Amino acid sequence: MSECIETDVLIIGSGIAGSIAALKLADTGIHVVVATRSMNPEESNTFYAQGGIVFRGNHDSPASLIEDIQHAGAGYCNPQAVELLANEGPKLVKALLLEKLAIPFDREADGSLSLVLEGGHSVARILHAADSTGKLIEQHLIRAVKSHPNITLLTGRTAVDLLTPAHHSLNRLSVYDPISCIGAFVLDQESGQVQRILARATILASGGLGQIFLRTTNPAGARGDGLAIAYRAGARVLNCEFVQFHPTAFYHQNAPFFLISEAVRGAGARLIDSHGSQFMQKYDPEWKDLAPRDVVARGIHQEMLTSGSSNVFLDIASYMPADDIRAHFPSIYSNCSQYGIDMTQEPIPIVPAAHYFCGGVWSDLWGRTTVNHLYAVGEVACTGLHGANRLASTSLLEGLVWGYRAAEHFINSVNEHPQPHAENIPPWQETGTYISDSALISQDMSVIKNIMWNYTGLIRTSERLQRALRELRHLESEIERFYRAVKLSDDIIGLRNAVRAAIIVTISAWENKTSVGCHYRQ
Repeated sequence: MSECIETDVLIIGSGIAGSIAALKLADTGIHVVVATRSMNPEESNTFYAQGGIVFRGNHDSPASLIEDIQHAGAGYCNPQAVELLANEGPKLVKALLLEKLAIPFDREADGSLSLVLEGGHSVARILHAADSTGKLIEQHLIRAVKSHPNITLLTGRTAVDLLTPAHHSLNRLSVYDPISCIGAFVLDQESGQVQRILARATILASGGLGQIFLRTTNPAGARGDGLAIAYRAGARVLNCEFVQFHPTAFYHQNAPFFLISEAVRGAGARLIDSHGSQFMQKYDPEWKDLAPRDVVARGIHQEMLTSGSSNVFLDIASYMPADDIRAHFPSIYSNCSQYGIDMTQEPIPIVPAAHYFCGGVWSDLWGRTTVNHLYAVGEVACTGLHGANRLASTSLLEGLVWGYRAAEHFINSVNEHPQPHAENIPPWQETGTYISDSALISQDMSVIKNIMWNYTGLIRTSERLQRALRELRHLESEIERFYRAVKLSDDIIGLRNAVRAAIIVTISAWENKTSVGCHYRQ
């Protein structure tokens, strides 16, 4: 019989949103299980966030930040979420990151915090740690999570499905109750066993879905797992057409598409074509290279189509001394150098890449979803903060604010979350009989990535979206048969979730006939 773990709160994901929620809960004596699919708990979208986190600049105000977020979000933002973030976010950064965790963000010579300007911001208000801000934050968070006596950290655990009495209870009358979540079925990758983790509340903090696209800045685990399992459980999802493509991902035939931070353009870098000519003034005469990301990404895409080039270039060498480049962007400099590009002497070859998911599982100002006892926080959630496009460096802040608030809500309503009865939930029933063929999984993932890049990518048309839906739906039926026939593995779970996430995004893109933000219908 498979193992059954019982806890107060199950958190799926160990990035900033999940870790902050875990620490807040654990500090009040609540027992928390944090489950992450990676063997290394630091591996998350948070870890790869280079640019920084919104704080509060000199001569700044909540009203100014609200205006910038709404401008980037193309008027699609949830005003309540924007107001909450602008007012509460900087306070929580100070209380949690600067004071509680004592994260050593970069400072000026006089000891004051170094604040930088990024695209779409009207003032310099971004806290950073060179170009590895997310990495530094995540390292401090995981250190605190590992050392907390009320937190059990489970690595190498892939969420298979959320546990809902309506779907899984032995008491069939549960189908008449409102949909609720009582934990998750989780695959222990090492043993191959599926564990039941039962919890009074579940916080979904599983990150994004960049890996369903051919080119992405996201790590391998960002396959849309959280979106897919929440959708199957019956949670409402929205704004899923809004996938932000980062304009500047490093391009090299033998390299991954690693991120070239927004902060490089904030420091003065300019986008140029293969002839060395600047071009962003054609697409946004006012903001030019610091225009919102969707405008910059489509500008680059159009330049590549017009010229037939495989990429364009980002030139910082002409605008910043070499020593300053190495000091401000050590990780980017090191990564480029590995592939023979010296960014202090020559332009960096770049292309747009899928970067951030602005939609997701609907959640309110406390992180609550439409499924009872299920919260969603961070990139997997859609609070409406980002609207149709995300303002730079608001994602880490959103994860911090909503992770904290979800924990706070559970603490204040703990008596409203009963402990599930383990005897009502049967163990996982394995249906597969043979080990899956990795070549088949790899090929199916490749098909999904190419369909999404070519048909549901930067520029969408009715014909492309119709074809994407036909091909993805056929592929999903094949993958579902495959999934039922083989023994569970992280790869097959990820494939099943990726095709469902791709369909959700494509249906949303099809239904929205209006070009807005990072959703562009031609």
